[in-house]
Amino acid sequence: MTDARWGSSGPDATPPPRPSAEMTPPVDRPLLRALIVEDSEFDALILVNHLRQGGWRVESKRVASGEAFGRELREGRWDLVLCDHFMPGFSAPEALVLYKQSGRDMPFIIVSGGIEEGVAIEAMKSGAHDFMTKGSPGRLVPAIQRELREATVRAARRHAETALRESELRYRSVWENSTDGVLLIDLDGVIRFCNPAVKTIFGWETGEVCGKTLDFLQTTTTPPGTWKAAAEAEERRVFEADARRADGSEVEVEIGFTRMRMGQQQWLVAFIRDITERRRHEAEIRKTRQEFAAAREIQSRLFPTSAPRVPGFDIAGVSHAAEATGGDSFDYLPLPDGSWGILVADVAGHGMGPALLMAETRFCLRMTARSATGPAEILTQANRLLAEDLGGDRYVTVSLAAIHPESRVLRHASAGHPATWILDASGTIKASLRRTGKPLGRQGNAAYGENPTITLAPGDVVLQLTDGIDEAMRADGSLFTVERVLDLIRKHPGMASLDLAELICSEARAFTQPEPQTDDFTVVLARVL
Repeated sequence: MTDARWGSSGPDATPPPRPSAEMTPPVDRPLLRALIVEDSEFDALILVNHLRQGGWRVESKRVASGEAFGRELREGRWDLVLCDHFMPGFSAPEALVLYKQSGRDMPFIIVSGGIEEGVAIEAMKSGAHDFMTKGSPGRLVPAIQRELREATVRAARRHAETALRESELRYRSVWENSTDGVLLIDLDGVIRFCNPAVKTIFGWETGEVCGKTLDFLQTTTTPPGTWKAAAEAEERRVFEADARRADGSEVEVEIGFTRMRMGQQQWLVAFIRDITERRRHEAEIRKTRQEFAAAREIQSRLFPTSAPRVPGFDIAGVSHAAEATGGDSFDYLPLPDGSWGILVADVAGHGMGPALLMAETRFCLRMTARSATGPAEILTQANRLLAEDLGGDRYVTVSLAAIHPESRVLRHASAGHPATWILDASGTIKASLRRTGKPLGRQGNAAYGENPTITLAPGDVVLQLTDGIDEAMRADGSLFTVERVLDLIRKHPGMASLDLAELICSEARAFTQPEPQTDDFTVVLARVL
């Protein structure tokens, strides 16, 4: 129930507007030259629009091949690279290789419709500075601002390394303003200079650190000489360690060493960074991955393991989440009158929260189905149970069809869900069963009605699906539509329901390529034999 790649929700959601003359920032805003590696012109325009809204005058160019990207790295004057993760014939890992070979140092940020956490972490280890999904554009501007500042610091550090060979005074001027701690150490291992950032990291005054060896900053459990040995090692000059603070606490730091000559004297320079926040972020990523894995396992157990064996019917359903967990569901409910209730449900959004809400919805529907007389009563009672918990802010759409095996009579009720379609043996539309009430959770006292009953005949097909299928969108804005689904059913009159449901999902996914799946796909079919 989301609006494609950029995170808007609701039936009337639209993508951000294209930049216009009225939206052009004033000339006095800072200039940002952005190289956009993106096969979708539409997505590139959205990125430029976000940059302009972030306060920059933007000069941009979109490329979608390795040849074009490499040429711009060699010849262009760019401040920033925004790169999609996967494109036809090109990808972010390949772009990172070209980026590193170029020797350029500017923020390289991956902006993708969907990327697994493990893949994103590997990309950052390979040189990417940040990653985000197109569904969370609010992070884009702060991330760019941060990485531009970091690039400035890195540039200042490189400049400082060159300037040190010419003038110690020039070097110290740069160090004084560095956000990293800087230590100047003689070859005996004694600290001779430390910048103000050292106090920020460790809490020690400059006079308390200068004249001491590196062991002074090590924790008491670290063997003496550990840091100095790392500084003198040829194969490893950057490492992470716990350090001692003035108040007795410990801080996690990343330390990098380099050797420099000033005049006739050789020095060791240590650059020290507090990585507490980075470690916390990595821990959060690990925790989130564990939570998603647990939620995925739990949710997988909530789906039916198999369809009911109903004489005279071939019934099957499939659901494919856009993320690790989804907000779609389908179920089969044995009803008191001998009918089988076949339902498809969709929570607004997808991910962890909607998955938990769907679990509660499934429980309510199953409980009410034990005693209710038909689809309308089941939805009415379940809505009363859910309304208080949902509070009107979230909602669930449900399509519930009850099929009696012997009479082949179909009863149907819908809580704000897309239409249920019935095709006859020739592929002609026999009925389109529309919504008979509002989505569950919107109004606690709502009473649901039913569509007129339908008697099914041999060859009839009952189709229920969620809007992730018919609203699957290409980069050009075109939709998959329910008409394509109906055509697939007509073209495969003898295909088993399970195979046909999987085919519909795979065709919808292929339709949107190379864009990733942005909403959950769920299809349930009941064919009369």
